[in-house]
Amino acid sequence: MCKQLGSFSLLHYCYLNLLSGADVNIWDAIRTLNTLQTNASYLDQVKRQRNDPQEQLAAMKVFLERSGLQVEDLDQLNIIHVTGTKGKGSTCAFTEKILRNCGLKTGFYSSPHLVQVRERICINGQPISKELFSKYFWQVYNRLEETKNEGLFSMPPYFRFLTIMAFHVFLQEKVDLAVLEVGIGGAYDCTNIIRKPVVCGVSSLGIDHTAILGDTIEKIAWQKGGIFKPGVPALTVPQPAGPLEVLKQRAQEIGCPLYMCPDLAEYEEEDISLRLGLAGDHQKTNASLALQLAQMWLQQQDWQGIGECKQRQQHPPVKWPLPMASAFRPTIPMVKGLQDTVWLGRTQVLQHGPISYYIDGAHTSSSIKACVKWFQQMALNEEKAEMGSVVRVLVFNATGERDTAALLKLLHPCDFDYAVFCPNISEVSGVGIADQQNYNVTLENVLTRCLENQKKWNLLMEERGCSDPWGSSLPVDSLIRGSPRGTPLLLAPSSERLLNCNSLVFPCISHALQWATQGRDPDFPCLDTNLLHHHNPVASSGSILLREAAHIQVLITGSLHLVGGALKLLDQSLTQ
Repeated sequence: MCKQLGSFSLLHYCYLNLLSGADVNIWDAIRTLNTLQTNASYLDQVKRQRNDPQEQLAAMKVFLERSGLQVEDLDQLNIIHVTGTKGKGSTCAFTEKILRNCGLKTGFYSSPHLVQVRERICINGQPISKELFSKYFWQVYNRLEETKNEGLFSMPPYFRFLTIMAFHVFLQEKVDLAVLEVGIGGAYDCTNIIRKPVVCGVSSLGIDHTAILGDTIEKIAWQKGGIFKPGVPALTVPQPAGPLEVLKQRAQEIGCPLYMCPDLAEYEEEDISLRLGLAGDHQKTNASLALQLAQMWLQQQDWQGIGECKQRQQHPPVKWPLPMASAFRPTIPMVKGLQDTVWLGRTQVLQHGPISYYIDGAHTSSSIKACVKWFQQMALNEEKAEMGSVVRVLVFNATGERDTAALLKLLHPCDFDYAVFCPNISEVSGVGIADQQNYNVTLENVLTRCLENQKKWNLLMEERGCSDPWGSSLPVDSLIRGSPRGTPLLLAPSSERLLNCNSLVFPCISHALQWATQGRDPDFPCLDTNLLHHHNPVASSGSILLREAAHIQVLITGSLHLVGGALKLLDQSLTQ
């Protein structure tokens, strides 16, 4: 144990000895897993492989073989492989729940995780246990350690490692099928090492990860279509004409039969009304794709529980460049599967006393548009039912290469009273769980990004005629230094007169939510009164308004990692 702990202090060692064996093992496993985030050789590898992306899959094959598996072994998993820009996770969640309801033992690999890394590898809808995670982590890690060399590819990076580990888990636990969500893109994503999925799906396409996938939706569609396999049926949803044509061409080149999913309403009849466990009109498209993926899988595997084919309803003809998949009469397990699907962090609402948290990990233009439509409808319905004033607060962060100005502009119609920006850090005290640690960024970097996002919001507000004179442009180090007790607080105004328009920056999610709720959340009390009464005029006047409001609506969006950090604070059951 001492050797494994390395430079950790005696205090940490004593703490670990107080934990159960399972807790110690998984803590040490996650800590070791996190070291793969900062694999310097991998960063060099990515730079090189952008010019030769095929090398990514070649490297993945080597890692898989070193872990003790051959690519041929993955044929046993009866995989449903799903890609897309928006909705691929929700589609996978619907699909998994439908097939689990049919009596099948399911595996589900997704990313990213929200609170605990075990969420990425689920069996029968539940994250694998701490014991199983530790068991399979060390099996795979030790095999890779034993076979590594001094070359460039000694250990796989974080996502590749977890993908390999998921394959081991699903094979050893003998799942009937595995629903596999693509990480980024498709053609060169490490999940695409599989040779013979049972069926593939492509959810709604949009612009994201342009540095890797290309700067047009057609280039992105080419990457997504890379998961198609010869003779393996694939399904997609209505797409813009350009990317849809690219998908069609990719399917023809590869020899993959590709079909278009019908509208969800076409599955309904007088005695069948489909209700979805996930809110938002956009989920109807995902649900239709999930129904087709499940139906196709059951047909291909000659499994019971297939929906009954029915005569297509007569609608005005729509000319698609693809053949239309047939609507069918869903079975009871299918209907109940759609209704009972849960996918945390997506169009999720938490009610805590007078506080309503609207939580959605939207992080692309198309997903933010869907989020805004959902939030406006839900918040308006709630506001009509309230007796008294309602205050709206946006809590936002975005990471990577995303155009935050474009995302924030889409959020403006929601009429927020306050906009709060913070990094994807749950608590500045360092109290938290190793699952959410990110060693690829520094505190200074993420706070600088928050300040930039705030400035973009303020400029948008200025265009709308905001006249609040308070600026908020202190250097990042003044935010990091924080209070005399060493706890960073929100940014105070500076002499630079950049219009603030009721926007604030906090150094962590906990501080942002404590200020936004003013201690009125019975399940998330404010522990630092300095956050409630601060010398920043925006924070001070906002505190009064928030305390006197009959109801507070908080929208948390822009990043799945932000959503995960918020859920860790707001739903303690997720950290158990």
